[in-house]
Amino acid sequence: MILTGQEIKAQMGTNISIEPFDEKHLNPNSYNLCLHDEVLVYEEIVLDMKRPNRFTRHKIPAEGMVLNPNQLYLGRTVERTETHNLVPMLEGRSSIGRLGLFVHITAGFGDVGFCGYWTLEMFAVQPIRIYPGVPICQIFYHSIAGEVTEYTSGKYQKNQDIQPSLLYRDFEDEDDPQMKLDFDEESGK
Repeated sequence: MILTGQEIKAQMGTNISIEPFDEKHLNPNSYNLCLHDEVLVYEEIVLDMKRPNRFTRHKIPAEGMVLNPNQLYLGRTVERTETHNLVPMLEGRSSIGRLGLFVHITAGFGDVGFCGYWTLEMFAVQPIRIYPGVPICQIFYHSIAGEVTEYTSGKYQKNQDIQPSLLYRDFEDEDDPQMKLDFDEESGK
């Protein structure tokens, strides 16, 4: 079941925290989150899952910044969120999608207990000018059934900034037999 906008507002301060919160961003069943004023762009031609990839940080000026096709841009929300006893999910706004901007390529599913800023994986179909502070995506909440185990990962929990991929940390324990077994099962090798 998805929470209504009024239920999101009612659960603020208990199961939901959105900072800063502005009631004008509340929708019938979601809340609009805004784009921060910086993006990260990877410097590598070929990204490597097993190691950190270099990136550069770019400030989005008030007059906007053009995103080019075939380039991944990592941004983040202005708002810091914290969720308990609910599953937070992120979707791009339809008005943004109609301009050909994907706001999150795959990571729209949050975990119970997530606390931090949402990193946005932005990809443009054609050149598009973006602006800091624009309401770019919406967060919505699902109720859950069953015993709750909250997200505690050291990779992204309680982040303070845009988070590039930290997948390489999953490979650091390859010498661990259980990690190796899990890795082999997933890769089919």
